[in-house]
Amino acid sequence: MAKKEGVTDKPCSVMEHLEELRNRILLSLGLVVICTTVAYTFIPQVMSIIIKSIGKLYFMAPTEAFWVQVKVALFVGFYCSLPFVFYQIWKFVELGLKQNEKRFILPLSIASFILFSAGGAFCYFLVIPVAIKFLLSYGSNELIPLISVSKYISFIGALIFAFGVTFQLPLVMMFLAKAGIVNSTILSRWRRMAVLGAFIVGAALTPTPDMVNQTLLALPIVVLYELSIWLIRIFEIKKVKA
Repeated sequence: MAKKEGVTDKPCSVMEHLEELRNRILLSLGLVVICTTVAYTFIPQVMSIIIKSIGKLYFMAPTEAFWVQVKVALFVGFYCSLPFVFYQIWKFVELGLKQNEKRFILPLSIASFILFSAGGAFCYFLVIPVAIKFLLSYGSNELIPLISVSKYISFIGALIFAFGVTFQLPLVMMFLAKAGIVNSTILSRWRRMAVLGAFIVGAALTPTPDMVNQTLLALPIVVLYELSIWLIRIFEIKKVKA
């Protein structure tokens, strides 16, 4: 809120904070509704993209297909609104943050969104097609796949979320380094264990037992681990110079 010239700035009251919070929540919800509505108008195209890897799905209840489409539209609408939602959160909390906290939190939020998106895209375009092909290969004349749309959406949703979270590794490492828990030297010594751990995580998160899918997840984890070491070294150099 603009201040008149010559008037000393005063802290906002609790009611003013609550009013601002309410307005920002309403703005965020409004955009989510708009984006969800737009997404729902394109739901046939969206669903076509989602089921491209499997070809054909079924719904087992009269309302199943409808509710799945609503959920997908809501997810797409919320995801498209996230930058604006993050901005509203940032504008609400920034006045209560110190300058060094502002320099840390804003880039962290942007990087987190980008990394999660990269993880989801990696999963959708590379992992899911391979996983679906492998799993459907178990079908036969006696075992015919009859996959419901809700089960399929839940399956790929869980995978995409897992990859999105996994791609947050550099941020987690940077946070641990900033807290003084790890440093680039320690992470370099743990490199072999990290590679082994990446393949264990790949085996745990991928839905298939084949090495292809496990490697598809393990490889980016190893790359992200190396990226973390590189970023932490830069952070350490800047800290020494400061």
